[in-house]
Amino acid sequence: MATYQELKEQAEKLMAEAERVREQEISDAIAEIKRKIELYGLTAVDLGLGKNSGGPGTSRAKPAKPATKSAVKYRGPNGEAWSGGRGRKPQWVVQALKDGRSLEDFAVKNGR
Repeated sequence: MATYQELKEQAEKLMAEAERVREQEISDAIAEIKRKIELYGLTAVDLGLGKNSGGPGTSRAKPAKPATKSAVKYRGPNGEAWSGGRGRKPQWVVQALKDGRSLEDFAVKNGR
């Protein structure tokens, strides 16, 4: 039976060999890609790597739309704004509801 140290040395040798093979495969892949680029006259744009590379056969993600702020529907006693949207209620709303007030007491009229 092999010792821990022997197994560790074998593992290190295998990892070194794997890395050497990986580097060779990468080198071979790069050479093959360069050959095909030369053969077909491809450009960075053709490969989706350059500016305006959204040509045929490429899938480009649309840029994210900037978040739009929701209209203010409620104003707190100190002028705090709240849209009434999803998520946790602001502390001033929670406290007002505990005090027996309703959201309609804080509703904004005519968007102000």
